[in-house]
Amino acid sequence: MRFDLPRSSGLPAWVPQSVARYVAHTEHGLSIRELARRDGCHASTVLRQIRKLETMRDDPMIDAALERFRASSLAGKGRKTKALTIGAQVMPEAATLQREARRILARLCETGAVLAVAEGMENAVVVRDMSQGETLRTATVAQGVAQAMALKDWIQSSGQGKVRRYSITAGGRAALNRMLADEANIAQGFAEAQDTFAPSGALQPSVTGTRPVRFTAAESPLVALSRRKDKEGAPFLDTGLVAAGERLREDFELAQMGTERTQMWHAFLRDTGRVAYATNGTDAAELARLRVSDALCDLGDGLADVALRCCCYLEGLETVEKQLGWSARSAKIVLRIALGRLRDHHADRAGGSGDYIG
Repeated sequence: MRFDLPRSSGLPAWVPQSVARYVAHTEHGLSIRELARRDGCHASTVLRQIRKLETMRDDPMIDAALERFRASSLAGKGRKTKALTIGAQVMPEAATLQREARRILARLCETGAVLAVAEGMENAVVVRDMSQGETLRTATVAQGVAQAMALKDWIQSSGQGKVRRYSITAGGRAALNRMLADEANIAQGFAEAQDTFAPSGALQPSVTGTRPVRFTAAESPLVALSRRKDKEGAPFLDTGLVAAGERLREDFELAQMGTERTQMWHAFLRDTGRVAYATNGTDAAELARLRVSDALCDLGDGLADVALRCCCYLEGLETVEKQLGWSARSAKIVLRIALGRLRDHHADRAGGSGDYIG
């Protein structure tokens, strides 16, 4: 049985039981034996969890999260609290944590990817080292979400310093698998109905029926292709081109926060060169959908197809050639052209690759 904290505690529903007990003991004054009686466990179990969390406070992310809970508890009692470093942010609700963690944990499954967090920064970033020795930023996330993932033991810190790097844990991989299984179960029930209403003449994706999309691939086709060399010995895709493709993928994944299924993205491409999606709102997912629609329609037929399949669906080049009926080894040339156009599109719309999402 789980111990329920009073409403004044301000703890979200996703908080692990061990953290709830720690807050109840340190901030609400409940004794270890009282917590054990109410939760139906041995007092040594509660004591061990409290001691473990005290040790974990050496991690600045976990310490900041627990400090938020302490400040919330004091505020609930009507006492003044010292402003936090990132006072504008709040701990996420369960639904927000679910969708953001699914996106970030999938990125952290990629080879060499880590979550970098710096004190005083509003967002954390997922980065990975490229073969050319450069670092590629692939995703951003609010520090509140990152702190929640650390509390739930989905990510763990390695090393010291002003910038901490976090990698995914076994618990994080298990949590991601559960999220993906839930998504697959939901999507399976609506597959036939949604495919029936696909607009005529639209760009047809290759994710039909029960064939899964490779959202959790350890390496995207762009990164694999960037290691190849051309005739002069230079990388076939430079870091700028890879960054353009990863930026499209980041917007694509941000836009999946809504109710639309992946199979319906081709509805954005009703006519080449015309944006098929528009919004007047300021919701992050809505704006991400608009950016994806704008980018793909700017690329036009053919280029948009290969960019969507390789960058967003993570399909391999041979699969793309087979699906589109292209000749062998032609997809990589078309993809490089598409990425160049995409890089120019981002430069025209948002000031270049440095103006990253988030």
